[in-house]
Amino acid sequence: MKTKKLFTPLRTACAALAFALSPAALADITCEVTSLNQWNSGYQADVSVSNTGAAVSSWTISLHFTAPPQITNSWNASLSTSGTTVSASNIGWNGNLGNGQSTSFGFQGSSNGSLATPSCTGTANSSSSSSSSSSSSSSSSSSSSSSSSSSSSSSSSDCAEECNWYGNGTWPLCQNQDSGWGWEDSQSCIGRTTCEGQSGSGGVVSNCSSSSSSSSSSSSSSSSSSSSSSSSSSSSSSSSTDGIFRVDDSGNITKNGQQFDVHCGSWFGLEGRHEPSDDPDNPSGAPMELYIGNTFWADTHDRTIQQTMDEITQRGINVVRLPIAPQTLDPNDPQGTGNVLKNYEQYRQDNARQAMEDFIVQADENNIEIMLDIHSCSNYVGWRAGRLDARPPYVDADRDNYDFTREDYSCASGGDAYNEAAWLANLRELAGLASDLGVDNIIGIDIFNEPWDYTWEEWKTLVESAYGAINEVNPNILLFVQGISASASNQDGTPDDIIEVPHGEEASNPNWGENLFEAGDNPPDIPKERLVYSPHTYGPSVFVQKMFMDPAQPECEGLEGDEAGENDCNIVINATQLRAGWEEHFGYLRDMGYAMVVGEWGGNMDWPGGAASIRDQDRWDHIPEGVDQEWQTAFANYMAEKNIQSCYWSINPESGDTGGLYETTYDPRSNESGWGEWLGFDERKWSLLELTW
Repeated sequence: MKTKKLFTPLRTACAALAFALSPAALADITCEVTSLNQWNSGYQADVSVSNTGAAVSSWTISLHFTAPPQITNSWNASLSTSGTTVSASNIGWNGNLGNGQSTSFGFQGSSNGSLATPSCTGTANSSSSSSSSSSSSSSSSSSSSSSSSSSSSSSSSDCAEECNWYGNGTWPLCQNQDSGWGWEDSQSCIGRTTCEGQSGSGGVVSNCSSSSSSSSSSSSSSSSSSSSSSSSSSSSSSSSTDGIFRVDDSGNITKNGQQFDVHCGSWFGLEGRHEPSDDPDNPSGAPMELYIGNTFWADTHDRTIQQTMDEITQRGINVVRLPIAPQTLDPNDPQGTGNVLKNYEQYRQDNARQAMEDFIVQADENNIEIMLDIHSCSNYVGWRAGRLDARPPYVDADRDNYDFTREDYSCASGGDAYNEAAWLANLRELAGLASDLGVDNIIGIDIFNEPWDYTWEEWKTLVESAYGAINEVNPNILLFVQGISASASNQDGTPDDIIEVPHGEEASNPNWGENLFEAGDNPPDIPKERLVYSPHTYGPSVFVQKMFMDPAQPECEGLEGDEAGENDCNIVINATQLRAGWEEHFGYLRDMGYAMVVGEWGGNMDWPGGAASIRDQDRWDHIPEGVDQEWQTAFANYMAEKNIQSCYWSINPESGDTGGLYETTYDPRSNESGWGEWLGFDERKWSLLELTW
């Protein structure tokens, strides 16, 4: 795919592949396309609107094509199409433009890869300006009348309630749900309780279409105009500083046009953890709380999030992948607040939503970009999910010496029910966080963790829907798209009807999230400059694959996981075989010019020793320590050779099968109370991570 960025006015000749808008000086409103991207079957245009004259309260842009533009979606403007003409007008909050102020909007459409250059004209609502001026001059003598008019207006049938979302625009209130973001009548909507629960500006407002009530209600109009003007000014100011993330023609990620190399680690906890069944406060619970290395039972309470941010940035980390669950977004979820939390009280969060937002803002202050990761369909189901509507039986249902099964929880029904509409609403909500929080450090969204239970065609279709939802709210961020696995339909309610999925050589089995074998020939229909492939892959400390079996033990051929350990199988790390698998599963896409950031890799350097689970220590005690370190070394060398960037799992050391970049005093046999206590860095891991930079 070829991508062109256009900043040339209409008076300059343009290639037929692209189209540009010329600044048009009608009523002091000018317009220009700031970026234009085309791919096989579609296009995206971003348009800036500027005011070089007196203040206006609304504007309209007209684009005249030589053929119908076939627009499929848009953002930050209200669009209508008549034949070959597109009319775009402000959506309320971005209508007030003072002299020198600007705003922007964008749209997407279908095309065959070639669009003729349209002409562009802009107009301002001068009657609104004069009405505003007249109203302002007479407001002091007619405030009583104004108040009466406003009251009459509010009861008019032309008024409808909407949600002003943090002062950044208005959306319809959902009719079929009370909380969260939804999708009704082919547009996004916001639940009433979510709208009313905002902090700061925003809330349920009345939108009246009657022009007479608007002009006569001087006090209401003045207040609204002031608010809109402030919002517009804020929008105009932030538009010049917003982080705009793209992928260039060489597959490199850029921020605001400058190459940005991703040095990333995952920092988890807010997606939910799994409490033991004998926890005194929250037995078998799933609290959503960021691990910070400072539990309430620790001997010292010195460590803070800021200290950790200082330490990891000094070592080169510039991106944190932040896993969350849908429940993280609910400030009232009981698993995100109160006595279920384990951090030292002075640093304890009010709720999971607040903790997420505070972390993003603090990261922004420390020049750390954030990759938001929807890690599961539920904080209870967690890593098992594999699909939006996952349900039991899960893969760990029969695991021995294990206290963390979740067979009582489903994302297909009950309180944790989840589906595509809810997922897309979550994506829209996450996409709006940069604007809501006033930050420019959200690099993108890892749209769903390890979708291992889908076929490629199913997952590709969901990826395309995710792009539409995210782009509708924020066209400046990237989509991080993981791979699938070697089978599908395991947890869709038909466990006896499992589908085998192509992944190349049979002997090289992909990890969950690793399989992008079909993506090269059948990519998702989204702009290449917004797509980052993000496979996951792990060594034996996470799962012992069939390809790790020692060829000198023919009796172990075809065995994997616990069964291999129970049969005293040896593990051999064959770097040549591994590289062939990585290459056909995802590495070839890097050669095709796609951006790639491995979303998870890592492991326990001392497995099956160190802090490995007791069940692993017992089952694999015939294996010398260090085989996972061999695997990690082979993979780090492969990424360095292929110029593939990555997010290490994880920064914090509470992952039972991998540990973290920080060491811990925890030992499952001798020091269980050391859980949650951090030591210094594991320099062996840092040396491998730095090799990939």
